[in-house]
This record gives sequence, C-alpha cells and structure tokens, in this order.
Amino acid sequence: MDQLWAPWRMDLIEKGQAPDGCIFCRLPKATDDRENLILGRTASAFAILNKFPYNNGHLMVVPRTHTGELGKLSREEYAELDEALRTSIRLVGAAYKAQGYNVGMNLGQVAGAGIADHLHWHVVPRWNGDTNFMPVLGDTKVMIEHLHASWDRLRPLFDAEYRRGEPVASW
Repeated sequence: MDQLWAPWRMDLIEKGQAPDGCIFCRLPKATDDRENLILGRTASAFAILNKFPYNNGHLMVVPRTHTGELGKLSREEYAELDEALRTSIRLVGAAYKAQGYNVGMNLGQVAGAGIADHLHWHVVPRWNGDTNFMPVLGDTKVMIEHLHASWDRLRPLFDAEYRRGEPVASW
C-alpha cells in the first residue's frame, strides 16, 4: 500500500490549536522565517507560503495593514502590494516552471476567506495535467514537496529581490 504524507494538515483538522490573534500580523514580526514560512518582506507587504497548500509553491501575498477591506489600504500600500503580487508570480514561475496560475482573494467569510479580517492574495501555480485521478476519485491531493523544501527553493529568489531579506521600499 502506498502512503501519502501531509503532516502539516493536522493543524487544520485540530481546531483546538488555533493561534491567538492574527497570524498575518504576528508571523512577519517573528525571527524564524523558515519555521513561519515567510519568503520575503517589503515595507507594506510580505509573501508567505500557504501552510495548507493546493499545490507546491502555493503562496500568499499579504499587506502589513490589518484590514479585511480592500478600500482601507492607502494607494501607496496597494501599489506596493500589487508589485509584490507581480513579483511573487514571477518568482514562483522561475522556481516551479508553472504554466499558469490561479490568483485571487476571498473577500469576507461568506466568500470563503479563512482569515476574513486580514486581506491576502493567493498565488497557486498550475501545470497542464496537474489534476489526476487522486483528487477526482480518491479525494486526496498528492503534495510532492514538503513545505520547508518549498521554502528552501523559493527563499533564495526572494532574498535576491529583497536584498538579503531586508525590507525595501518596493520590490
């Protein structure tokens, strides 16, 4: 029998382990970027791997401002966030040779936002034929790379953009 391992998914299942406060406010302030899956930062935004990915390389681009309303970002914050999104797509493409992307955000809980009070864009790399019998028949998604291996693959690209991980005015 083949075994599929995705041990990080247990955090999603165990509701009692929800962290206090907003993870998108707390994690970019922490010092262990690899443990927290932070890929890079700017003054107004950061990129972080999704802890519960749909595909390898699935990341999120998040404003540092804590808001669930797009209109509450300043023009400057939005412009920097938009550039961070464009850069993240380019870097995921370089690292994973993606042939396409699902990019988007869910605004509000009823729209499917898991963290509705802090905006975030999802970037999910896609490849021709990346859906196979496992999710269709087995209701199982095979992740071929551990999250820390994804971080190890992407972080050097973000470091090059961020000048060794230091916040910069723009990407």
